[in-house]
Amino acid sequence: MNIFLAALNPVAFQLGSINVMWYGVIMAVAIFVGLWLAGREAVYLGLDNDYVIDLAIWMVPLGYLGARLYYVLFNLNYYLQNPGDILAVWEGGLAIYGGLIAGGLTLIWFSNRRQVPVWLTLDLIAPSVLLAQAIGRWGNFMNQEAHGGEVTRSFLENLMLPNFIIEQMRIEDIYYQPTFLYESLWNLAGVIILLILRRRQGLLKRGEVALLYVAWYSFGRFFIEGLRTDSLYLWGSSIRVSQALSLLLFIIAVAVMIYRRRNVFPLPDYMEGIASEKRRRDHS
Repeated sequence: MNIFLAALNPVAFQLGSINVMWYGVIMAVAIFVGLWLAGREAVYLGLDNDYVIDLAIWMVPLGYLGARLYYVLFNLNYYLQNPGDILAVWEGGLAIYGGLIAGGLTLIWFSNRRQVPVWLTLDLIAPSVLLAQAIGRWGNFMNQEAHGGEVTRSFLENLMLPNFIIEQMRIEDIYYQPTFLYESLWNLAGVIILLILRRRQGLLKRGEVALLYVAWYSFGRFFIEGLRTDSLYLWGSSIRVSQALSLLLFIIAVAVMIYRRRNVFPLPDYMEGIASEKRRRDHS
């Protein structure tokens, strides 16, 4: 059968009796590319590349743990009845917002421990995290998950999608919205914008790369989440958790940016990097 006329195999290869899934391979690539980008920026800002590696050693596993706990928390009734499934991550069940929350808390702890400004570290990794998210959504594509509602094949063809994406969106002879693709492209556009803006001399203050990331991602996720069929809901309600959190994060990000511009002095430019901290310490 022509590969472009059938769903793609979610198994990348086998190691003995172990199936290595494309989801895991793609997530590994996403992490590697994100670390590469963050490492380059760390040097530009006056930090050692090892700072990013050391941060990732803590942030990546704790981020995955947070993603799983978040998912379990909002499916609590099921997991209370099936506690043995809590650790069964290979069956799916990772929520990106849980990972971002856990990763963010880890970053705050790590930055304080290394005596590097938290806002500087957030700025440093924000585009890298968004890029990793853009790549990681293709793991959902391989698993035929994180899709939207039912559509027709002609709808997908009118989006000018390549045939392999159209066929991967066919599940049991029903075509679905490729919401994984919408989010991946939205995230990629955000990465490009952040990379351009952060190099404009005097444009962004410290912390604003991170705040723009939060605003950009949450704005797009709010609308994309409304198209998905696998949303988590607030207990006993019809409110989608990710939509509610996206709206809240967007408002907070914009409000914090405005507040800091008006009330926080001095507020270093992003491009000053760690140099302003060194000058401050030298004069203290």
